[in-house]
Amino acid sequence: MKILYAIQGTGNGHASRAIEIIPYLQQKADVDVLISGYQCELDFPFDINYKMYGLSFIFGKKGGIDFSQTLKKLRLKTLYQEIKSLPVKEYDLVINDFEPVSAWAAKINNVPIISLSHQNAVLDENAPKFGVYKIERLLLKYYAPARIKFGFHFKPYSSAIFTPIIRKQIRYRNSTNKGHYTVYLPAYSDKKIIKVLSEISQVKWEVFSKHTDKHKYKNNITIRPINGSDFIKSIATSAGVLCGAGFETPAEALFLGKKLLVIPMKNQYEQQCNALSLQEMGVPVLKKFNKKQYQKIAQWIKSTETVSVHYPDCTEDILAAITLPFYNQTILPTIV
Repeated sequence: MKILYAIQGTGNGHASRAIEIIPYLQQKADVDVLISGYQCELDFPFDINYKMYGLSFIFGKKGGIDFSQTLKKLRLKTLYQEIKSLPVKEYDLVINDFEPVSAWAAKINNVPIISLSHQNAVLDENAPKFGVYKIERLLLKYYAPARIKFGFHFKPYSSAIFTPIIRKQIRYRNSTNKGHYTVYLPAYSDKKIIKVLSEISQVKWEVFSKHTDKHKYKNNITIRPINGSDFIKSIATSAGVLCGAGFETPAEALFLGKKLLVIPMKNQYEQQCNALSLQEMGVPVLKKFNKKQYQKIAQWIKSTETVSVHYPDCTEDILAAITLPFYNQTILPTIV
């Protein structure tokens, strides 16, 4: 069986999940890997067979997506050419983690595809929904279309939703408390983060930033460029985690038993839905990140409350269950 595994390269969440999934698939099938997008900082322990420009959203510095930069970097002609040129017919199955090139190529060429992403869980009718943003839901639905869909979420809201896949570097790492707080807010500028967190000088802040390539120090705040191993070490030894309302980082913080405070990105429907889910579980949520939130952040630091979760290692079982029907089809004898 020949599988194409396709990864969305906006951010690191899809990539960290792929690092766990692909080795299991390689035990059962011949696997090629495609990544599209240009904001992933993780190193992969396997070959990338296709690197596509794809369709990405650019993080801004004021708490949301930078739509002007996103539009400036939009290359619809390139996207069309990539979809058209991808040799998707060479594969028995495409497994897609919110990646548009392979999804549309599979749809156009009628190639079997399984969508396996957090976005599918957000769209599930049983998962928490933010407001009445029908356009945003349509974007999620048709960005990387597929008929067969499974999702990951903080809770299994339906039979098609699994709990998060936790990477081994987190799952098997000891969780300790060295007193610092790990911060990952990629939609805010370093200047903004320093301005707000400087108001809380009694703790040490370790900030991981997409906006710098060198270490910076300001009183009790350290700004670091994103590095996978450094980030894992920081989060595992932290007193708590302050981050956006994405999926992987909050899930890893919860798994490690850390205090968690999230700030959903502005005008980002998926993160607003995630924030609702986390809030239902007992995680505090800030609507904005500014000096006016000082009291709420200080209160969170003083708190000792954490949210208990159960995220078992079911990756192999999940993949076996969803791929078995397709695997059987590829080994059936031809009847003449």
